[in-house]
Amino acid sequence: MSNVEKNMIIELTPIDFDALLNGIAPLNLRLVPDSAIAPPEVLEMLRRLAADIGAAFSPSAWMIVEEDEIVGLCSIVRTPRDGNIHIGYGIAPSRQGRGCTTRAIGQLLAWGRSDPRVALLSAETGIGNIASQRVLERNGFIRTGERIDAEDGPLICWEAVTD
Repeated sequence: MSNVEKNMIIELTPIDFDALLNGIAPLNLRLVPDSAIAPPEVLEMLRRLAADIGAAFSPSAWMIVEEDEIVGLCSIVRTPRDGNIHIGYGIAPSRQGRGCTTRAIGQLLAWGRSDPRVALLSAETGIGNIASQRVLERNGFIRTGERIDAEDGPLICWEAVTD
């Protein structure tokens, strides 16, 4: 089975979040040895977010895995409404530029298309985050506008219809 066909997104459970926060790779996987997939405060925030959203909608967070190594994370970042699943994602700096984010978001889109609760996947990228913009474009997301976020500044809004 090639990397493209392999399951790259694996649901993150509360136990998996605990393991990651303790520097341990869950499910017989490996952690990226040369850079963190996310700082502890981001992991903690994602764990809280996954618990909050997971109470109403599950799955709500995934590990991005390539060759049995956890290279990043992806999650639903807002409680879904009317089938709109708003996602965020990140990859360990040492694993960027290798296509794994594009493949993982492609698998997430395939999951959305197979789940009748999901009508639309949406995401936002920073204006200067060209790599993330390309990930979404390669997966058929359409640029739908821009907005200013108090924390993140100018953002580009993206959507991909799943039904």
